[in-house]
Amino acid sequence: MRDQLLAYIKTQKLERPAIIGHSLGGFMGLWLSTTQPEAVGPLVILDSLPFLAAVQNPATTVETARPMAEGMRQQMKTGNMSVAQQRQLATGMVSDTAHQSLVARWGQASDPASVGQAMYEMYTTDLRAALGTVRQPALVLGSWAAYQPYGATLASTRAIFAAQYAQLPQHRIEMSPAGKHFLMYDDTAWFFQQTDAFLQAHYAGKK
Repeated sequence: MRDQLLAYIKTQKLERPAIIGHSLGGFMGLWLSTTQPEAVGPLVILDSLPFLAAVQNPATTVETARPMAEGMRQQMKTGNMSVAQQRQLATGMVSDTAHQSLVARWGQASDPASVGQAMYEMYTTDLRAALGTVRQPALVLGSWAAYQPYGATLASTRAIFAAQYAQLPQHRIEMSPAGKHFLMYDDTAWFFQQTDAFLQAHYAGKK
């Protein structure tokens, strides 16, 4: 998918397009940028990290993460979650009830093997050391509302993002005060305010 997107940018003759990605899409934006820094423009990354497997332990490596990632891939590949199970999973990722139903339907419609493979690749790809090659500015929008009931603070959650993005030359981290993982649904006005201001500052004149 990464290579197909880079090929699309080239064949369509897009001039350093802005990339806005959520979750796995945010990771993909970073991967595009570290692979071909000259191909893409400013990045807006929603609740995503350059190495998700190290979210709890910064010392985690690709090799130490691989067994867990493989187990997750096999579990996703063989397990078909019911609509009720998908809905329960969605409640931890978005507060808005209408969007909980939407996210649950997306989960139900997704191909389990494809989801498992995508998650496996993300959990076994560490982009942290490659971030120094990224040339464009990046806005990182994080969430912490889903972890607040478990004792996480805004400061502690932000620190995780700061550590993971430490090698990214031009970036700013902002934390949503209300959004869970799908923060663009829970904190919509804040998301647009942050994104519009960033693009106006770093992508002026682009249509």
